[in-house]
Amino acid sequence: MQARQITLASRPVGMPTAETFGSRVVEVGPPADGEVLVRWRFLSVDPYMRGRMNAARSYVPPFEVGEPLIGSAVGEVLESNSPSVAVGDLVLSMASWSDYEVKPAHSLRRLEPVEGVSPSAYLGVLGMPGFTAYIGLTRFAEPKSGEVLFVSGAAGAVGSAVGQIAKIMGLRVIGSAGGAAKATRLGELGFDIGIDYRAGDIVHLLAEAAPDGIDLYFDNVGGSHLVAALEASRDYARFVMCGSISGYNASAREPGPWNLFRVVQRRLTLRGFIVSDHGAALGEFAEKMTGWIRAGQVKYDETVVKGLDNAPEAFLGLFSGANLGKMVVEL
Repeated sequence: MQARQITLASRPVGMPTAETFGSRVVEVGPPADGEVLVRWRFLSVDPYMRGRMNAARSYVPPFEVGEPLIGSAVGEVLESNSPSVAVGDLVLSMASWSDYEVKPAHSLRRLEPVEGVSPSAYLGVLGMPGFTAYIGLTRFAEPKSGEVLFVSGAAGAVGSAVGQIAKIMGLRVIGSAGGAAKATRLGELGFDIGIDYRAGDIVHLLAEAAPDGIDLYFDNVGGSHLVAALEASRDYARFVMCGSISGYNASAREPGPWNLFRVVQRRLTLRGFIVSDHGAALGEFAEKMTGWIRAGQVKYDETVVKGLDNAPEAFLGLFSGANLGKMVVEL
């Protein structure tokens, strides 16, 4: 059997382009003992993958030039040479950007379908982004009912889950997103205020939305949003540092926030985290998130791009705001 793969053709400087990606066809043999053949149905594209395109040391190894890109994927088992996985099982795994792949059975997580929910949700609200939101809030934010939370990148997969979980916990939630339609969508998801950061200076927009300040900030963006959150912070506010997508494609070093002294002045706590450190809580998260979705307390959006050949386009769309909710590629 032959499989198509999308590869890293070169390491980008600044914003990746179509030339950053290549493709190839490889032979896929039958699964050996303990292996299975999977047909991938949905691939995930995520902002953190941009860092893996660089050769620099990070918390995950870099992609290799000439080799396929790798990310989370949901697929169906076509052949099995393992007693732990059956033909027809729906599985989740880290996968090459490809249509077919042989994987060790132990690397797969068997999925239980949730009625009325697409399997692609295991790449979003029921997967790593939703888990990231849950861990960031429950392990590091220390939220208290009635507090004010500001979320940047709030219409994305992580940010939208953060805001909705925070509302369940009794917080007042302000979210920032790019464009009037996305800001309106935040209100439909239960956010108290949706800010369109493209409508003005985010420092002033947040000051208007939170005239008495914020107690919590969940940072997915960095840059000017971090500056705004520092300015709006109350004494002893807690910042959960999840991502900084505004700087992922910077071709030169940018200066840090001009108002970083607010950390000292207001006795702030800034805490970074990596969700993969918290796998022991995955069962707890899955139970709670499934319950919230069934109860209608958490909703989710997906932007679906069809076709493996369009995976690079989907990835690049993350940095231009082309996605509402989770960006996935359907094969």
